[in-house]
Amino acid sequence: MKKLLSIVALSLCSMVSAQAAVVLIGAPGASDISASDAKKLFLGKGSSSAVPFELDEGNATRSEFHDKVTSKSDAQLKAYWSKQVFTGKGNPPATVSSAAAMKSTIASTPNAIGYIDEADLDDTVKVILKP
Repeated sequence: MKKLLSIVALSLCSMVSAQAAVVLIGAPGASDISASDAKKLFLGKGSSSAVPFELDEGNATRSEFHDKVTSKSDAQLKAYWSKQVFTGKGNPPATVSSAAAMKSTIASTPNAIGYIDEADLDDTVKVILKP
């Protein structure tokens, strides 16, 4: 019986995590953003007044976000920013260490946007894009 309950519990956990997805967030008063604008913003292109924040390198949510929005792998993104910095064309967005830090930063920084796993959402931030 314990094995059956364990299997059911693991199945439910995997179903919940399979439904979670990365979402782009802004302060509660922020406007929605298009996927195209989000891509430009997180690659340092365009003239938006929004300030992007990234999760630290190696974070699975960061990889998922860039896979869906910028279409770049971790290695491609690192190479992209290395080239931008080397040529003086730009610097990568500031990073934060966790979803909690991301929510706090987004809620307290004007025009800031970032991304977290949908499972980490609360009332301090607003979903502005579901890629």
